[in-house]
Amino acid sequence: MADVDSLTEALNSISVSTELVEQELKPHLDTLLAVLLEKKKGAAVEIASSGIVPILAQSLRKKSLLTNQVALVVAEMAREAAVRDTCIEAGLVKVLVPLLNSADEELLLHTGRAIGRICFDNTAQQDQLVQSGVIPRLVAIMREYPENDPLVNVCLLALCNLADMDTAREALVEVGVAEVLTAQLKRAPDAERRHIILEVLGSLGESDVLKLQFVESGVPKALSEMIRGLQGGSDPHDLCSIKIGSNLIVSLLLGDESMQKCFGEGTGVVYQDVLSWLQSSNTQLQLSGALAIANFARNDSNCVKMLELGVVPHILTLLEQHVDEGDVSVQHAGLSALRNLAIPATNKVRMLKDGVTERIRTLLRSDMPPVQFKLLGTLRMMVDGQEEAATVLGKDEVLLARVMEWCEARDHAGVRGEANRLLAALIRHSRAPEVINAVTKADGVRHLISMATSEHVIMQNEALVALAIASAIDIDSMQESFQEAELLPTLQKMLEDPVGAVEVKFSALGLICSLANSSVMKEEMESLNLKETLTKLSGHSSTKLATQADTVLAMLSETS
Repeated sequence: MADVDSLTEALNSISVSTELVEQELKPHLDTLLAVLLEKKKGAAVEIASSGIVPILAQSLRKKSLLTNQVALVVAEMAREAAVRDTCIEAGLVKVLVPLLNSADEELLLHTGRAIGRICFDNTAQQDQLVQSGVIPRLVAIMREYPENDPLVNVCLLALCNLADMDTAREALVEVGVAEVLTAQLKRAPDAERRHIILEVLGSLGESDVLKLQFVESGVPKALSEMIRGLQGGSDPHDLCSIKIGSNLIVSLLLGDESMQKCFGEGTGVVYQDVLSWLQSSNTQLQLSGALAIANFARNDSNCVKMLELGVVPHILTLLEQHVDEGDVSVQHAGLSALRNLAIPATNKVRMLKDGVTERIRTLLRSDMPPVQFKLLGTLRMMVDGQEEAATVLGKDEVLLARVMEWCEARDHAGVRGEANRLLAALIRHSRAPEVINAVTKADGVRHLISMATSEHVIMQNEALVALAIASAIDIDSMQESFQEAELLPTLQKMLEDPVGAVEVKFSALGLICSLANSSVMKEEMESLNLKETLTKLSGHSSTKLATQADTVLAMLSETS
């Protein structure tokens, strides 16, 4: 065992050495190495502060029989964070980088470890490494020595530390890193190696160019195979790999080109695997599967194809599994997928025929605001332009009762907003007297009037249009609710608001047209002197609005 005296003697001998004679230096380097490998506390700091680091740099610059040993000493010394600045100041990094061009695998290993440790968590040094061209060399080493696991590990760790840098990603675009990483993922001997590769892939996958390269090089396919091989087990490391791998596939699908390649018209291996995830007992895979389907459903042709291939029943079954005390994230993702699938008009009709609306009604029991929000949005998408679906849902007392509760969700503005929007959509798309009657009976009119004063123009318009349609169809059953809610004074205030949106005022005038069919409402208009408000609007700078105001004025004058 090397003692303190022998270390001091070795340091003194090296520090006075001027010729760097190999035979003289070797035993002293052996002593240093023995002390460092014993991991004696403070040894690395003592070596660094002795002043010999510039001599080590000079020795490396000369390239001799001692080069391997010196590189190993530096690598072991640089384990200690306290000595890294000294190494940088002595120019060790600049001396070490050229050694990465060696054909000696042992030297490559020591050099890679030394550089990695010295530059760890040092952005300025890492940036200089990239500028010095280290990226192509790291990839080349993995390509040249793919089965040297310690060496591959060093290169992967280096890439892991550099992968967040834009300059590193730009350099990696040019060197075919995807093929190398895919090959290593397929032969990864353990979970630790897998995780490093997955982390590198995750960082690099944020680049759109690399994302496409990854898909073209079969990265998603390799990830799918990895997941397939790990499924069914309970090892925490394997489960972690499944989680990272499936998340990575979902993120790779965010690129339009890469998503289409993985979809392969519904026959792609990745798409087929994603379908199997929906039916897995692993909650993480269920979540990733639903998110992936939502990503695949970003264009109409994919949506139509997936519906033909029968994806919807799998999603519905998944959602039903998680209704009571289930996973909120899975429900949210499943509803996102359904909502996207329901965007093409042809899909809405087919989904309605397949009984989708009946099955997703079971989710009304959910007490989770994120699920409620997504469910309301999905139902609203289902009835968009679909008279039959809007009529069926609009007459559903259980659904309406739940929507009324959500219209008053004071703690969740998103849920409240979506509930109101669904209510308006049921009337707008059904235009059915029985729906209007059901909404009135459920006390929904006051919510629509409240929605008409929302701060969001789109919501105001939707509410005003729904109220106009309802009053045009069945003013008699609604006028009492309108009076109780003081609808006309509210509309007058909107019309007189100097900063109110033109489209909102236009919709308000449309509603007044419908209300004028009621003698009771017309009397109230006269008592409010609404004609004066309309007269002022007839001089509005918006020709469309001014014309509409004139039309309403003429209508009120005719019937007075």
